[in-house]
Amino acid sequence: MPAVEPNLNNMANPVQHYLMATRPAFLMVTLFAGLIGLASAYADGVQINLLTAGMSLLFGLVAHAGINVLNDYYDALNGTDEANNERIFPFTGGSRFIQNGVLSRRETAIFGGILMLLVVVAGIWLMLVSDAALLWIGAAGLFIGWAYSAPPFKLNSRGLGEIGVWAGFALIAIGSDVVQRAAFSVKPVIAVASYALLVTNLLFINQFPDEKADGIAGKRHWVVRLGHHKARWLYAIIAAAAYLWLVAAVWAGALPRFALLALASAVLSLLAARTLIQHSATPSSLTPAIRQTIAAAALHGLLLSIGIAAAVVF
Repeated sequence: MPAVEPNLNNMANPVQHYLMATRPAFLMVTLFAGLIGLASAYADGVQINLLTAGMSLLFGLVAHAGINVLNDYYDALNGTDEANNERIFPFTGGSRFIQNGVLSRRETAIFGGILMLLVVVAGIWLMLVSDAALLWIGAAGLFIGWAYSAPPFKLNSRGLGEIGVWAGFALIAIGSDVVQRAAFSVKPVIAVASYALLVTNLLFINQFPDEKADGIAGKRHWVVRLGHHKARWLYAIIAAAAYLWLVAAVWAGALPRFALLALASAVLSLLAARTLIQHSATPSSLTPAIRQTIAAAALHGLLLSIGIAAAVVF
Protein backbone atom coordinates (compact mmCIF):
# COMPACT_ATOMS: atom_id res chain seq x y z
CA MET A 1 0.00 0.00 0.00
CA PRO A 2 1.51 3.37 -1.04
CA ALA A 3 2.53 5.69 1.78
CA VAL A 4 0.24 8.67 2.37
CA GLU A 5 1.81 12.07 1.88
CA PRO A 6 1.68 14.48 4.84
CA ASN A 7 -1.14 16.99 5.00
CA LEU A 8 -2.79 19.15 7.64
CA ASN A 9 -5.31 16.42 8.45
CA ASN A 10 -2.85 13.62 9.19
CA MET A 11 -0.17 15.91 10.64
CA ALA A 12 -2.24 17.99 13.07
CA ASN A 13 0.13 17.45 16.00
CA PRO A 14 2.94 20.09 15.80
CA VAL A 15 5.47 17.78 17.44
CA GLN A 16 4.63 15.05 14.96
CA HIS A 17 4.94 17.21 11.88
CA TYR A 18 8.28 18.70 12.94
CA LEU A 19 9.61 15.22 13.73
CA MET A 20 8.41 13.72 10.46
CA ALA A 21 9.74 16.68 8.49
CA THR A 22 13.24 15.39 9.29
CA ARG A 23 12.49 12.20 7.30
CA PRO A 24 13.44 9.95 10.23
CA ALA A 25 13.29 6.72 8.22
CA PHE A 26 16.45 7.79 6.38
CA LEU A 27 18.41 8.71 9.50
CA MET A 28 19.49 5.14 10.19
CA VAL A 29 22.18 5.42 7.52
CA THR A 30 23.88 8.00 9.75
CA LEU A 31 23.55 5.72 12.77
CA PHE A 32 25.44 2.91 11.02
CA ALA A 33 28.19 5.28 9.86
CA GLY A 34 28.66 6.35 13.48
CA LEU A 35 28.76 2.73 14.63
CA ILE A 36 31.48 1.94 12.10
CA GLY A 37 33.54 4.78 13.59
CA LEU A 38 33.03 3.47 17.12
CA ALA A 39 33.93 -0.07 16.01
CA SER A 40 37.09 1.24 14.37
CA ALA A 41 38.26 2.82 17.64
CA TYR A 42 37.22 -0.20 19.70
CA ALA A 43 39.12 -2.59 17.42
CA ASP A 44 42.29 -0.61 18.11
CA GLY A 45 41.89 -1.12 21.85
CA VAL A 46 40.26 2.22 22.68
CA GLN A 47 37.89 2.06 25.65
CA ILE A 48 34.51 3.39 24.51
CA ASN A 49 33.06 6.21 26.59
CA LEU A 50 29.31 5.58 26.55
CA LEU A 51 28.38 9.22 27.13
CA THR A 52 30.47 10.69 24.32
CA ALA A 53 29.68 7.76 22.04
CA GLY A 54 25.96 8.29 22.61
CA MET A 55 26.28 12.02 22.03
CA SER A 56 28.22 11.44 18.82
CA LEU A 57 25.51 9.14 17.48
CA LEU A 58 22.65 11.38 18.62
CA PHE A 59 23.98 14.59 17.14
CA GLY A 60 25.06 12.82 13.99
CA LEU A 61 21.37 12.02 13.59
CA VAL A 62 20.40 15.61 14.38
CA ALA A 63 22.86 16.88 11.77
CA HIS A 64 21.39 14.56 9.14
CA ALA A 65 17.88 15.68 10.16
CA GLY A 66 18.85 19.34 9.78
CA ILE A 67 20.38 18.69 6.37
CA ASN A 68 17.20 16.90 5.24
CA VAL A 69 15.05 19.83 6.34
CA LEU A 70 17.28 22.41 4.66
CA ASN A 71 17.37 20.33 1.49
CA ASP A 72 13.56 20.49 1.42
CA TYR A 73 13.75 24.26 1.80
CA TYR A 74 16.21 24.77 -1.06
CA ASP A 75 14.38 22.32 -3.32
CA ALA A 76 11.23 24.33 -2.68
CA LEU A 77 13.08 27.47 -3.75
CA ASN A 78 14.34 25.96 -7.01
CA GLY A 79 10.98 24.36 -7.77
CA THR A 80 12.11 20.76 -8.28
CA ASP A 81 9.81 19.21 -5.65
CA GLU A 82 6.80 21.22 -6.85
CA ALA A 83 7.35 20.01 -10.42
CA ASN A 84 7.95 16.37 -9.47
CA ASN A 85 5.02 14.31 -10.74
CA GLU A 86 6.92 11.00 -10.91
CA ARG A 87 8.07 10.95 -7.30
CA ILE A 88 7.95 7.79 -5.22
CA PHE A 89 6.91 8.94 -1.76
CA PRO A 90 8.45 8.72 0.80
CA PHE A 91 11.70 7.95 -1.01
CA THR A 92 11.97 10.70 -3.62
CA GLY A 93 10.53 14.13 -4.29
CA GLY A 94 11.22 15.51 -0.81
CA SER A 95 9.15 15.29 2.35
CA ARG A 96 6.21 17.18 0.71
CA PHE A 97 5.70 19.22 3.90
CA ILE A 98 6.07 22.54 2.09
CA GLN A 99 4.20 21.51 -1.06
CA ASN A 100 1.25 20.16 0.95
CA GLY A 101 1.01 23.15 3.27
CA VAL A 102 2.08 21.47 6.51
CA LEU A 103 5.05 23.81 6.97
CA SER A 104 5.85 27.08 5.25
CA ARG A 105 9.20 27.74 3.62
CA ARG A 106 10.08 30.09 6.46
CA GLU A 107 9.16 27.57 9.14
CA THR A 108 11.20 24.91 7.35
CA ALA A 109 14.26 27.16 7.08
CA ILE A 110 14.06 28.17 10.77
CA PHE A 111 13.64 24.57 11.88
CA GLY A 112 16.60 23.42 9.80
CA GLY A 113 18.72 26.26 11.18
CA ILE A 114 17.84 25.38 14.79
CA LEU A 115 18.81 21.75 14.25
CA MET A 116 22.16 22.78 12.77
CA LEU A 117 22.79 25.18 15.66
CA LEU A 118 22.20 22.36 18.15
CA VAL A 119 24.78 20.28 16.30
CA VAL A 120 27.32 23.10 16.49
CA VAL A 121 26.87 23.45 20.25
CA ALA A 122 27.14 19.70 20.84
CA GLY A 123 30.11 19.49 18.49
CA ILE A 124 32.01 22.15 20.42
CA TRP A 125 31.49 20.21 23.66
CA LEU A 126 32.61 16.95 22.06
CA MET A 127 35.68 18.69 20.66
CA LEU A 128 36.60 20.03 24.10
CA VAL A 129 36.47 16.55 25.63
CA SER A 130 38.25 14.81 22.73
CA ASP A 131 40.45 16.45 20.10
CA ALA A 132 40.59 19.71 18.14
CA ALA A 133 40.50 17.73 14.88
CA LEU A 134 36.78 17.26 15.47
CA LEU A 135 36.24 20.97 14.78
CA TRP A 136 37.43 20.62 11.18
CA ILE A 137 35.70 17.28 10.66
CA GLY A 138 32.38 18.63 11.92
CA ALA A 139 32.69 21.89 10.02
CA ALA A 140 33.44 20.03 6.79
CA GLY A 141 30.47 17.71 7.33
CA LEU A 142 28.00 20.52 7.99
CA PHE A 143 29.32 22.52 5.05
CA ILE A 144 28.93 19.58 2.65
CA GLY A 145 25.41 18.90 3.93
CA TRP A 146 24.37 22.54 3.50
CA ALA A 147 26.18 23.07 0.19
CA TYR A 148 24.61 19.91 -1.28
CA SER A 149 21.53 21.89 -2.30
CA ALA A 150 22.12 25.50 -1.18
CA PRO A 151 23.26 28.23 -3.59
CA PRO A 152 25.79 29.23 -4.69
CA PHE A 153 27.42 25.81 -4.34
CA LYS A 154 24.51 23.45 -5.20
CA LEU A 155 26.81 20.44 -5.30
CA ASN A 156 24.16 18.04 -6.52
CA SER A 157 23.20 20.35 -9.36
CA ARG A 158 26.83 20.37 -10.52
CA GLY A 159 27.32 16.60 -10.57
CA LEU A 160 29.13 16.63 -7.23
CA GLY A 161 26.31 15.26 -5.10
CA GLU A 162 27.63 11.71 -5.08
CA ILE A 163 31.07 12.83 -3.94
CA GLY A 164 29.46 15.03 -1.28
CA VAL A 165 27.35 12.16 0.07
CA TRP A 166 30.33 9.79 0.19
CA ALA A 167 32.45 12.39 1.98
CA GLY A 168 29.66 13.35 4.37
CA PHE A 169 29.07 9.82 5.60
CA ALA A 170 32.78 9.09 5.77
CA LEU A 171 33.17 12.15 8.00
CA ILE A 172 30.51 10.83 10.40
CA ALA A 173 32.54 7.67 10.98
CA ILE A 174 35.78 9.62 11.23
CA GLY A 175 34.23 12.00 13.75
CA SER A 176 32.86 9.18 15.93
CA ASP A 177 36.29 7.57 15.93
CA VAL A 178 38.07 10.83 16.81
CA VAL A 179 35.77 11.46 19.79
CA GLN A 180 36.83 8.10 21.27
CA ARG A 181 40.44 7.99 20.11
CA ALA A 182 41.10 11.70 20.78
CA ALA A 183 43.23 11.77 17.63
CA PHE A 184 42.82 11.42 13.90
CA SER A 185 43.36 7.97 12.37
CA VAL A 186 43.13 6.66 8.81
CA LYS A 187 41.49 3.47 10.12
CA PRO A 188 37.88 4.75 10.04
CA VAL A 189 38.43 6.18 6.55
CA ILE A 190 39.31 2.70 5.29
CA ALA A 191 36.56 1.10 7.35
CA VAL A 192 33.68 3.32 6.22
CA ALA A 193 34.58 3.65 2.53
CA SER A 194 32.51 0.71 1.28
CA TYR A 195 29.51 1.68 3.39
CA ALA A 196 29.64 5.29 2.19
CA LEU A 197 29.59 4.05 -1.41
CA LEU A 198 26.44 2.03 -0.77
CA VAL A 199 24.78 5.08 0.82
CA THR A 200 25.85 7.05 -2.26
CA ASN A 201 23.93 4.52 -4.34
CA LEU A 202 20.80 5.39 -2.36
CA LEU A 203 21.13 8.99 -3.49
CA PHE A 204 21.89 7.81 -7.01
CA ILE A 205 18.89 5.51 -7.47
CA ASN A 206 16.55 8.11 -5.94
CA GLN A 207 17.48 10.49 -8.75
CA PHE A 208 15.86 8.31 -11.43
CA PRO A 209 12.24 9.08 -10.46
CA ASP A 210 13.26 12.73 -10.00
CA GLU A 211 15.07 13.00 -13.36
CA LYS A 212 12.50 15.05 -15.26
CA ALA A 213 11.70 17.48 -12.45
CA ASP A 214 15.36 17.94 -11.58
CA GLY A 215 16.22 18.63 -15.21
CA ILE A 216 13.52 21.30 -15.42
CA ALA A 217 14.84 22.91 -12.21
CA GLY A 218 18.43 22.93 -13.52
CA LYS A 219 19.74 20.21 -11.22
CA ARG A 220 22.40 18.69 -13.46
CA HIS A 221 23.28 15.55 -11.55
CA TRP A 222 24.58 12.50 -13.41
CA VAL A 223 21.20 10.91 -14.10
CA VAL A 224 20.12 14.13 -15.79
CA ARG A 225 23.45 14.54 -17.60
CA LEU A 226 23.67 10.98 -18.91
CA GLY A 227 20.00 10.12 -19.15
CA HIS A 228 18.52 7.10 -17.40
CA HIS A 229 19.59 4.62 -20.10
CA LYS A 230 23.30 5.29 -19.60
CA ALA A 231 23.21 6.29 -15.95
CA ARG A 232 21.64 3.00 -14.84
CA TRP A 233 24.99 1.20 -15.24
CA LEU A 234 26.67 3.52 -12.74
CA TYR A 235 24.65 1.98 -9.93
CA ALA A 236 26.27 -1.42 -10.52
CA ILE A 237 29.71 0.19 -10.84
CA ILE A 238 29.36 2.02 -7.51
CA ALA A 239 28.13 -1.14 -5.76
CA ALA A 240 30.96 -3.22 -7.25
CA ALA A 241 33.48 -0.61 -6.11
CA ALA A 242 32.12 -0.86 -2.55
CA TYR A 243 32.51 -4.62 -2.31
CA LEU A 244 35.87 -4.68 -4.08
CA TRP A 245 37.15 -2.05 -1.64
CA LEU A 246 36.07 -4.15 1.32
CA VAL A 247 37.77 -7.28 -0.03
CA ALA A 248 40.93 -5.37 -0.88
CA ALA A 249 41.08 -3.75 2.57
CA VAL A 250 40.80 -7.15 4.27
CA TRP A 251 43.31 -8.72 1.88
CA ALA A 252 45.76 -5.90 2.65
CA GLY A 253 45.30 -6.37 6.39
CA ALA A 254 43.76 -2.95 6.91
CA LEU A 255 40.51 -4.51 8.15
CA PRO A 256 39.95 -7.78 10.04
CA ARG A 257 38.68 -10.83 8.13
CA PHE A 258 35.40 -10.69 10.05
CA ALA A 259 34.61 -7.48 8.16
CA LEU A 260 33.86 -9.74 5.19
CA LEU A 261 30.54 -10.50 6.89
CA ALA A 262 29.33 -7.29 5.25
CA LEU A 263 29.59 -8.97 1.82
CA ALA A 264 26.21 -10.55 2.61
CA SER A 265 24.59 -7.28 1.53
CA ALA A 266 25.85 -7.79 -2.03
CA VAL A 267 22.80 -9.97 -2.77
CA LEU A 268 20.51 -7.01 -2.13
CA SER A 269 22.68 -4.67 -4.20
CA LEU A 270 22.62 -7.17 -7.06
CA LEU A 271 18.84 -7.45 -6.96
CA ALA A 272 18.47 -3.66 -6.93
CA ALA A 273 20.93 -3.25 -9.81
CA ARG A 274 19.02 -5.78 -11.91
CA THR A 275 15.71 -4.02 -11.31
CA LEU A 276 17.19 -0.62 -12.11
CA ILE A 277 18.79 -1.88 -15.33
CA GLN A 278 15.47 -3.40 -16.43
CA HIS A 279 13.15 -0.56 -15.37
CA SER A 280 15.17 2.68 -15.35
CA ALA A 281 12.72 4.21 -17.83
CA THR A 282 9.68 3.51 -15.63
CA PRO A 283 10.16 5.26 -12.25
CA SER A 284 7.02 3.71 -10.77
CA SER A 285 8.70 0.27 -11.01
CA LEU A 286 11.73 1.25 -8.95
CA THR A 287 10.22 1.03 -5.45
CA PRO A 288 11.56 -2.51 -4.82
CA ALA A 289 15.04 -1.46 -5.98
CA ILE A 290 15.02 1.58 -3.70
CA ARG A 291 13.97 -0.56 -0.74
CA GLN A 292 16.70 -3.08 -1.56
CA THR A 293 19.26 -0.29 -1.78
CA ILE A 294 18.30 0.97 1.68
CA ALA A 295 18.40 -2.57 3.04
CA ALA A 296 21.79 -3.26 1.42
CA ALA A 297 23.34 -0.18 2.99
CA ALA A 298 21.80 -0.88 6.41
CA LEU A 299 22.83 -4.55 6.44
CA HIS A 300 26.31 -3.69 5.22
CA GLY A 301 26.79 -1.04 7.89
CA LEU A 302 25.52 -3.29 10.68
CA LEU A 303 27.59 -6.32 9.69
CA LEU A 304 30.67 -4.22 8.99
CA SER A 305 30.60 -2.59 12.42
CA ILE A 306 30.06 -5.98 14.07
CA GLY A 307 32.82 -7.58 12.03
CA ILE A 308 35.34 -4.87 12.84
CA ALA A 309 34.52 -4.89 16.56
CA ALA A 310 34.59 -8.71 16.66
CA ALA A 311 38.31 -8.66 15.84
CA VAL A 312 38.96 -7.76 19.50
CA VAL A 313 37.35 -11.01 20.68
CA PHE A 314 38.54 -13.34 17.94
